[in-house]
Amino acid sequence: MDRILAFLRKEFRQLRRDPRMLFLLLVPPVVQLVLLGYAANLDARAVPLVVCDPVPSATSRDLVDRLVASTSFRRVGEESDPRRVGDWLDRGRAAVAIVFPPDFGTDIARGTTASVQLLVDGTETTTATAALGDAVAILRHPDRATAPSGGVVPELRVWFNPGRSSRYFFVPGLVGLLVTVMTTSLTALALVKEKENGTLEQLLVTPLRPPVVVVGKLVPFLVIGLFDVLLVVLVATLWFRVPLRGSSLLLFGCSFVFLLNALGLGLLVSTLSRTQQQALIGTAFFVAMPMIVLSGFAFPIESMPPAIRALTSLVPLRYFLAIVRGIFLKGVGMSAFVDEVAALLGLAALWLGVSARRLRRSLA
Repeated sequence: MDRILAFLRKEFRQLRRDPRMLFLLLVPPVVQLVLLGYAANLDARAVPLVVCDPVPSATSRDLVDRLVASTSFRRVGEESDPRRVGDWLDRGRAAVAIVFPPDFGTDIARGTTASVQLLVDGTETTTATAALGDAVAILRHPDRATAPSGGVVPELRVWFNPGRSSRYFFVPGLVGLLVTVMTTSLTALALVKEKENGTLEQLLVTPLRPPVVVVGKLVPFLVIGLFDVLLVVLVATLWFRVPLRGSSLLLFGCSFVFLLNALGLGLLVSTLSRTQQQALIGTAFFVAMPMIVLSGFAFPIESMPPAIRALTSLVPLRYFLAIVRGIFLKGVGMSAFVDEVAALLGLAALWLGVSARRLRRSLA
């Protein structure tokens, strides 16, 4: 019994002497609980709404005001031409569009039934379903004081995913998530192993400059990441039958930019870890979990509190998900992803720059 107690005391002392491991064991669960508590929300909140009302009327303005006042929708723009509404959904600037016919006000004045078209981006099934339910409830049951005598009939159209299949929503997102976890984990573990064995320091004292050594270590993982993208895309299209409506070359080009972020995060984790165990825990807690919770993969970003929503701007998967789902389900081109690609390039420069600087300091 004394030997067992002595052994346990030794293990606890060893854990206390390793502040990094102690930090990884205590802080991440609390941080993740806070993030999940605020971010895990499947309600439709502040869903971007574009309004097309060619001939505005008092009733149409009242209906739009009620939609916005419900907090389920956030008006982001107006269009007078119904033919331009599709561009808002293609580019992801709006998730819902309400289109009033030109004779809507006339029909209401006559006391007849008036129709309103609701267009919903079906690439995000959770948001689409919740938004449709809220919009239909408001349109069919308006305020009694301003309710049209003939009634309003919403005509529903779900774009890009008419059946609202959750498989079409999750499988393209898994392309980015799986590639991120695999590439980041492999990069972090491999570099920490090199540090443990002392071979990385040996490389850095060679005539090769440190940036060249780091790039040489990262290139193989970049190639592996691109192969993983190809593998996951083939499984998604051939096995799960998810349509790839856009350009496969564009998908791989954007994947290359995204993988630079994964490599930068993996390099950053390696600079913060002394052992492979720490690297594995750090990747799970500080990369995988935030990617799932804060990227829009499982929970709509519009429903998150403002502070958490601002934090999602640092998550590369947020932008890559918009690209992947757009190419898979919408079939849009590069012009729809200029902002997302620019954000990925900026984040890649940030993560790689910070990681390279920390690596030089840790090996100095």
